[in-house]
Amino acid sequence: MAWIALAGLSNMALAVATTEPIALVENLFQAVVLGLVQGITEFLPISSTAHLIIFRDVFGWVQPKYYVDAIQFGSVIAVVMYFWQDIRQVLGGSWAAFRAKEWAREEWKILVGITVGTIPALGVGYVFRDAIPESPLVIAIASIVMATLLGLAEVWGRRKRNFDHLEIKDGILVGLGQMLALVPGVSRSGSTLTTALFLGLERQPAARFSFLLGIPTLTIATLYQSLKALGSIQDILTLLVGIFSAFIFSYLAIAWLLRYLQRQSTWIFVWYRLGFGAVILLAIATKFWKTA
Repeated sequence: MAWIALAGLSNMALAVATTEPIALVENLFQAVVLGLVQGITEFLPISSTAHLIIFRDVFGWVQPKYYVDAIQFGSVIAVVMYFWQDIRQVLGGSWAAFRAKEWAREEWKILVGITVGTIPALGVGYVFRDAIPESPLVIAIASIVMATLLGLAEVWGRRKRNFDHLEIKDGILVGLGQMLALVPGVSRSGSTLTTALFLGLERQPAARFSFLLGIPTLTIATLYQSLKALGSIQDILTLLVGIFSAFIFSYLAIAWLLRYLQRQSTWIFVWYRLGFGAVILLAIATKFWKTA
């Protein structure tokens, strides 16, 4: 009987050894890919939410609730690290301006603009966080509309102002533009960059300011979602791999975009978003993807 029991335990151990590693590899692969998608699309003006939903639905990847929101923490770390010197300069200069009552100082105006621009995005985001469905149709329409607006910003934007000429009103208006990102497929970086271009900023300073202004909203929203994720995600290793992947690719995406916009326009993103939305509409029309 002992031998039979031992053989049974041996067979069970062999089954676990052959199935669990395979499942682990699959989960880790999904974590790396989702982190890559999150990292690249979070800061390019093409919508991370839309692309993550597509990968989830098209490939049938079922992740724990709030998993995608949790790996966004890697993007938060990346943007804070990349702009750490800018953050220190704005905070340090603002403190000096506050003590000396120099309200016209550049850092003070940037900080007030970011603060005032963050409040409506957080408030409206919290109230309407579950009001808009993450459906393919919504994503497709949002992508096409935002592509059109970004194209108009390229045509009409004067691009005569740089980072040194920011005003408090810029933060307010770009912050209001950030609220559009509540709609799946809009893109937080896309809406803020588009607004900044309409306000006459040059392309690279516009992207830089949109990143800085988005840090508080992205950080607070991610922390809020991550707290929810703690109770539903059991596989910590997979979560950490996803966060690390998102961090790496977020950092690379930020660096690439800022260099790219020094010499190039945003038309590549306009055409991409138009094509992206058109492909989704085609998938819906051919019943490849059901609307929700």
